[in-house]
Amino acid sequence: MSKTIHILNGPNLNLLGKRQPEIYGSDTLDDVLRTCSAVGAEFGLSVVQRQSNWEGQIVDWIHEAREQAAGIIINPAALTHTSVAVLDALNTFEGPVIEVHISQVHKREAFRHHSYVSLRADAVMAGFGIHGYALAMRHMGKLLG
Repeated sequence: MSKTIHILNGPNLNLLGKRQPEIYGSDTLDDVLRTCSAVGAEFGLSVVQRQSNWEGQIVDWIHEAREQAAGIIINPAALTHTSVAVLDALNTFEGPVIEVHISQVHKREAFRHHSYVSLRADAVMAGFGIHGYALAMRHMGKLLG
């Protein structure tokens, strides 16, 4: 299996850096990719980053990861709280899965406190801003040895 990590981002994360910067900060997905690529290089890991506003596309990418990735870092955004389909897809993936949330979801609305994805995730990062992705990459490096 490759040493590629798939970073999958859900709905509205294409607006990262523009949407509600008081919650999500001013960094963009390009910043996330640069950071994760640099951290990944320390561990001999490469990164494929994708974002979609469509649940089915994310499910398809998880299926692809089964053949192409050693691990998945996923910020499912709003799908976190609603998508059994994303959970079911993640349950077909045999490598490590790390769930990332930019905001501290437990300090927000009650509906954000439940995560279907956490039922499969090997670790969850929440409230670290985009630094959570870097932490997830470091942990992925440790998990994959």
